[in-house]
Amino acid sequence: MVYQAYSLIIGKPVNPYFAAFVFFSTVCSYNFHWALTPHSIAPSQRLQWDEKHKSYHLLLSIAGLTGAAISFLFIKEHWFYIAVAAILTFLYSAPKVSFTPFQWLKKIAIGKTIFLAMAWTYVTAVLPLLMEDAIATEKGVLFCTGQFFFIYSICILFDFRDRDDDKKEGIRSMITYFNERGIDVLFTISIIAFFVLSILLKQTGIQWINIGILLIPALLLIIIYRHAKRNFSDYLYYFVLDGLMMFSGLLLWLMSRF
Repeated sequence: MVYQAYSLIIGKPVNPYFAAFVFFSTVCSYNFHWALTPHSIAPSQRLQWDEKHKSYHLLLSIAGLTGAAISFLFIKEHWFYIAVAAILTFLYSAPKVSFTPFQWLKKIAIGKTIFLAMAWTYVTAVLPLLMEDAIATEKGVLFCTGQFFFIYSICILFDFRDRDDDKKEGIRSMITYFNERGIDVLFTISIIAFFVLSILLKQTGIQWINIGILLIPALLLIIIYRHAKRNFSDYLYYFVLDGLMMFSGLLLWLMSRF
């Protein structure tokens, strides 16, 4: 996803220290989140494994934090922009922390889904552009906004799957508030917004072939949307749906090899 922002919008090779920082930060934040996640009422082999091996999550969180701290030393001049990413990432997991000041986040109606989509968009699209002084361009704004709507569309499915657990924990989001028809409308609006913003990239000089590559994961998401609302397989969610976020970046990288 970071490669996609660099190759499509910035037009230069990926900063290796930033790529390392994103990798280690992701390892840290994911494991921190799942270490705090209580028993799930939804059947999942992965979640059952998580519950029995929380010490592994703690160890990986520490390893990720260490790697992120070392990588940060090489990009520390961008500390302010990186701090924003850290805050957004923490806000997603904060409601799971048993500390009173963080519990009010459970009551924010739009919180969980918005925070996650914003965090992923900021880290993989906005932050690279800020660091390379490329954010104040038309294609930068269109790309980042489009990425948010695409990532949000995928997050909708994850929150739909988790809504019983979220209701049990008192975590509110638009997905726990809306009925199923309302969720479908929200998904449709997000996908349409992504398509429109991606097509508008043509007027900024992005080639149609690259726009088509951006749209391929969204088309696949539309195809599997209804199936994903009924099948909560770990492989479908953590391999296919998560994989769709990076799929266009992978296709762009493969195209650059030829």
